[in-house]
Amino acid sequence: MKKSRYAIVIEEGPTSFGATVPDLPGCFAVGRTRAEVERLIEEAITEHIALRESQGETVPDPKTQVASVTVG
Repeated sequence: MKKSRYAIVIEEGPTSFGATVPDLPGCFAVGRTRAEVERLIEEAITEHIALRESQGETVPDPKTQVASVTVG
């Protein structure tokens, strides 16, 4: 597996954190803390890519860019 850097989206819910990977549909993780969900999404990405490769599927290159804006 080549080294790639994927953007992730982390959302805080009432009792947990969720993370998704826009460039890898279906790749997600849920954890009790932000640190836990960051660790779990890293594992999920690795497993997601390995599964796709083992099934002979193409692994999408990272394309999503992340930025923040300040309003108000």
